Amino acid sequence: MENPVIIALDFENADKAKKFLASFEGQSPYVKVGMELFYAEGPSFVKWLKDKGFRVFLDLKLHDIPTTVHKAMKVLGGLNIDMVNVHAAGGMVMMKAAKEGLLASGAHHTKLIAVTQLTSTTEKVLKEELLIKDTRLKDCVSHYAKLAKDSGLDGVVCSVQETMEIKNVCGKDFLTVTPGIRPSGSDTHDQARIATPAEAAAKGSDYMVIGRSITQSEQPLHTYEEILNEWRESHENNNSPTFA
Repeated sequence: MENPVIIALDFENADKAKKFLASFEGQSPYVKVGMELFYAEGPSFVKWLKDKGFRVFLDLKLHDIPTTVHKAMKVLGGLNIDMVNVHAAGGMVMMKAAKEGLLASGAHHTKLIAVTQLTSTTEKVLKEELLIKDTRLKDCVSHYAKLAKDSGLDGVVCSVQETMEIKNVCGKDFLTVTPGIRPSGSDTHDQARIATPAEAAAKGSDYMVIGRSITQSEQPLHTYEEILNEWRESHENNNSPTFA
């Protein structure tokens, strides 16, 4: 069973991220580097993480014309990252270009996934702001997931509420990477579609992206281990299939 926890390093600079990671001495958890940290520190911090043995999900959500995304992905593939993403809303030509750029860099091991709809998106936002009026949110997510699979991608970012449907549509080996995970009793912050680690395990999530619940904890390693144990216990009790 693969460790499903990806810690979101939502820090403003490398010094704060490194200080946080020092509490995981002897371990190398899977970590996510998002826009704030990457824009502040650039590729050098990603290289530092890889040199230290961390697996890295570079969460930049590329969304541009196909040529630009292809060229950008060739650069990012050179960082030896383990996972990277694009926006499915960019369409199939763009997603295929991203995959081609990644392969052209030689990064055959890097998983390429697509964002479907952000976990902050609600039915109201979908219909009133994005003007996707004739489709339910979960159907929109499933459709984007199918486009990503047909474009040759390895999986999608989605909420836990959509994982089972995506597995049904795209197959059990298609990765579901789920943010919006909150241990019971935690603040929901700015995410609308959330779930607990136990719910994520029961519904077949492959990876859980968890930030503030761990990074703002007084005992980050202890919180990390509690979340992992909750996922494992639920996984075993529900006899959930291991998709990762």
